[in-house]
Amino acid sequence: MTKRKPSNEVTEAWMRLARIQSRVLDAVEQDLKKAGFPPLAWYDALLELSRAPAGELRPVELEKQMLLPQYSTSRLIDRLVDDGLAVRRECKKDKRGLFVEITEAGRELQKKMWNSYAAAIERHVGSKLSDADALKLCGLLDRLGCTCNSAAPPTQKEVAPLR
Repeated sequence: MTKRKPSNEVTEAWMRLARIQSRVLDAVEQDLKKAGFPPLAWYDALLELSRAPAGELRPVELEKQMLLPQYSTSRLIDRLVDDGLAVRRECKKDKRGLFVEITEAGRELQKKMWNSYAAAIERHVGSKLSDADALKLCGLLDRLGCTCNSAAPPTQKEVAPLR
């Protein structure tokens, strides 16, 4: 079997993709911080909980649903619970498992955070790409398999607070 190495162009695309992902996420995080909000991972977790049936997920399901990599989901859940944004509940069916359920305060914070998050997305991405460019980028990223781990990428409506 012949081992094929990536071309210089593919290697350059990889490096740019990795760098820009890191830079844009950092910029969005800074915007949220300046607005007085917790980290983006909090928004992501609250969004997934708010979208779930009955507003609850098992911790492992929450980790799988999150848009951002979250290597310490249990610590994140602890912080959400400590701040009254979520509660842990025992699973009635198996008595061993736990669910994490969003509270009304969690729903309210997620909705408030969306305004700053949306502004950050527009500032760091939307202002630099036309809608046509954004669609082209989505197509290229889809070819890399960005949608293979979930049913579909979230739409603006899904990322925005549920009303």
